[in-house]
Amino acid sequence: QVQLVESGGGSVQAGGSLKLSCAASRYYPDTTNYPYMGWFRLTPGYEREGVATIYIRDGRAYYAESVKGRFTVSRDNAKNTVYLQMSGLKPGDSAMYYCAGGTVAAGRYPLDARQYNYWGQGTQGTVAA
Repeated sequence: QVQLVESGGGSVQAGGSLKLSCAASRYYPDTTNYPYMGWFRLTPGYEREGVATIYIRDGRAYYAESVKGRFTVSRDNAKNTVYLQMSGLKPGDSAMYYCAGGTVAAGRYPLDARQYNYWGQGTQGTVAA
């Protein structure tokens, strides 16, 4: 069963914006035990890169240097949904974006994909020059 479902990807021009959503389905384990929700991206030929993570209990956020000041991660706990607002997009931001859920152990390296246990199927974001 699918535990995490991403949406909101698409194609935009450089400088534009996209807002991604990640909804936890009823098959997702208790978010109390998996309180870190991260966004990662994958581009062909590159390793999966941690983009932003949020600790859903208090909203604490972590960002990759490459996206600081342009991307914002947020959550709506009532909807079991995490968002990634991406602004000032660049062609280099083009990638498949995945959300993932991790336990408290993920807090040590919140942008390290290896710390995450549950993954969505991804949504494509493409930025044209």
